Amino acid sequence: MSVGRFIGGIGALLWNPDNNTYLLLKRADDRDYGGGHWECVTGRVDQGEGFETALHREVLEEIGVTVQIEFIVSTSHFYRGTPTPENELIGIVYGCTTDDPNAVQKSAEHSEYRWVTAAEAYALLNDPNYWLHKVIERAEITRQHLPDELKQLQREEGFEIT
Repeated sequence: MSVGRFIGGIGALLWNPDNNTYLLLKRADDRDYGGGHWECVTGRVDQGEGFETALHREVLEEIGVTVQIEFIVSTSHFYRGTPTPENELIGIVYGCTTDDPNAVQKSAEHSEYRWVTAAEAYALLNDPNYWLHKVIERAEITRQHLPDELKQLQREEGFEIT
């Protein structure tokens, strides 16, 4: 088997602890992939960039805020379109918070955004097998079971080892 060559991707699932809501973004219909679908902040890792650096850049570009990374929600492997090597993506989804949820701005990549509870997200997504539904379920469970000391360590030190 050959050595893999993948696109690196990130996801930032923003959670507002003040009202226990998640930020969902609806991709603009004119996007090259996934137009009209709900997602969290997503993006690609640029050449020479780490996952966490890419996450902070993508969040700022897409919604205009800075975030704190709280924990890793999941990893993923999928094809962004047809299953060819140039469309193969390896991704990490992070659970994040922001100091000012009201400062979120919509970029041209999305047609709308909503802060919703997990139950509202599940109803909106309407498919328990949809990737974002699974991500929110896992974030809910992870948040409940991570010890405070580990949350604090991860928030202060991040995850990337360089």
